[in-house]
Order: sequence, then structure tokens, then C-alpha cells
Amino acid sequence: MHDLYRRYGKGLTYTFIGLTFFWLIVLVVLPDFKLLEASFRPYLPVADIGGPKDVYSLGNYAQIFGNEVPFSIFGIEVMIAARIKVFILTIFYSGVVTLITFLLAYPLSFYLAKVASGKTLPTLFLLLFVPLWVSEVLRSFAWYIILTLKGPLNALLMTLGLISKEIRWIDGYSPVVITLVYAYVLFMLFPLYNAMQSLDSNQIEAAEDLGSPWWRTHLRVILPHAKPGIASGAVMVFMLSAGSLLVPAIINSTTGNWFTQTIQGIMLEGQDWNAGAAFAFMLLLFCTLAVSVAMRVFRVKLSDIAK
Repeated sequence: MHDLYRRYGKGLTYTFIGLTFFWLIVLVVLPDFKLLEASFRPYLPVADIGGPKDVYSLGNYAQIFGNEVPFSIFGIEVMIAARIKVFILTIFYSGVVTLITFLLAYPLSFYLAKVASGKTLPTLFLLLFVPLWVSEVLRSFAWYIILTLKGPLNALLMTLGLISKEIRWIDGYSPVVITLVYAYVLFMLFPLYNAMQSLDSNQIEAAEDLGSPWWRTHLRVILPHAKPGIASGAVMVFMLSAGSLLVPAIINSTTGNWFTQTIQGIMLEGQDWNAGAAFAFMLLLFCTLAVSVAMRVFRVKLSDIAK
């Protein structure tokens, strides 16, 4: 607060605080509280709202149970509610997306931070930013075209002789995972790059001079230093993937439904905004819990992620 006042003066400082307060309270907190309150109320006709039937309960949250379907866990098939199955698979594959983006972004961020020369760095960043100039709708639709049965991917693989017949790529959760990785990999790359750039290169050289192999240098020197960047990127990618609606809707695999599609169907097709709000808060609560557990496991504080 003091630094802001000293740097920008009284007028701009209070303007920044006011705009931040307006964004957090009016555009984030109040709408979420309204949805939270609605999630405990039943879906009723307008005439019954505020009447004796309009009471608070957990009925909307209980709608996630019912309509059991088979679900295989480690080779063991159990019966589970269809919506809970979609919820579990959404969380699981969001974690898979987060892991894949880390495996892709880590070597590239290390190259950009410690290997690439200062002359080539702007060009490399420009190449990374170019896809962001195109809307996510077009990028997702491009992957849909690539992965279709008669699409360019199958044509290329058949031309190279790697496959004898077309593969139905748009099936299950694989195409959703592929597209989400492509859409959000930069959200993992840049926090990693920022964390690695702050690492003193002399520490890497000292480890190499002491005979440390490359893998041990990464494990003992670079990875511990990059933990805040890893945590920040993982939080963003996981939350964006779990809450994504556009990508699953465009890829539209009948056997790969995302939980956000369930919420959309309840709200827009079923016109039951109360139950949809309940499902949305269940997703938000579980994602927050998963992020908190990951922060505890990696021993990273919220202040480290915010850096």
C-alpha cells in the first residue's frame, strides 16, 4: 500500500484499490454467493418462489446420485452414479492434462531460460504467442478437423505406412486431453520460465563441476528452485481444464463427457439453475481441495504461487 502510494500518488492508488475491490466483490464474490444461496433452494415455478415449498435443503446436491452405471477401477467393475462417474473422470483427466503439460513445458522452459541466446529469445517467444492470437474456438475446431476419421492425421499416418486403416481418434477422453494440452500448455510454460530464469546459472555450473550428471542437477538444483513455478502452472492448468466447457463441447466425443457439459445441460436444457449451481460448487470445492492437497504435498505456499 505504501509503495503504491509513493509510486503512483494518492489518486491512482485509490483508483487501483477501488477497481480491485469492484472486481473482487461485485463481479466475483457477490455472484458466487448468489449461486451458492440458489444451490440450496429447489427449482420451483415462479408462483411458488418464496412460498412454503421454497425451503433450503441439500436436494440439489443429492441429484448427483442415481442412475447407476458400471465403472472400472483398477480392473474392478463397480456400479456408480453416472454423474459421479463423469465427475471422477473429469478430475482424473484434468490431472493427466496437467502432467502432460508439465512434461512438455519443463524442457522448453529450461531451454528458453538457460540455453537460448538473447538474440533468438524474442523470436522464440513470438512463435509461442502466435497461437494465442487465434481464438480458442478456432484452435479447438482445428484439432477437431485434424482428429476426424478422414482428417489430415489419419491421411498422414496412412501415407507414411504407419497405419493400415483410419483410426477413430474422436472417441473417449483422448481427443479432449490432446486439445486441452494444446490450449493450456503455455499456462504451464511461462510460470516455469519465470522460476527458472531467476535461478543463478552459477549453481548449475557448480553442480556440473562437482561431477553431477544432468538428471541429478535437474532433480537437486533446478526442480526445487522451480517449485513455485510448477505449482502456479499446475494450479492454472488443472483449474482451467476441469472448468473447460468450450473444448469438450467442440470435440464432442459421446463417450468422453466433461462435468461442465453436465452442468450446462442442467442449466440450459433442463432450465434448473439451482441444481446446476449445486453441481458447479461441487466442482469448485473439489478442485480447490485438490489444489490445496497438492500444495501441501509439494510444500508450496499460496504466496509462492502468487509470485
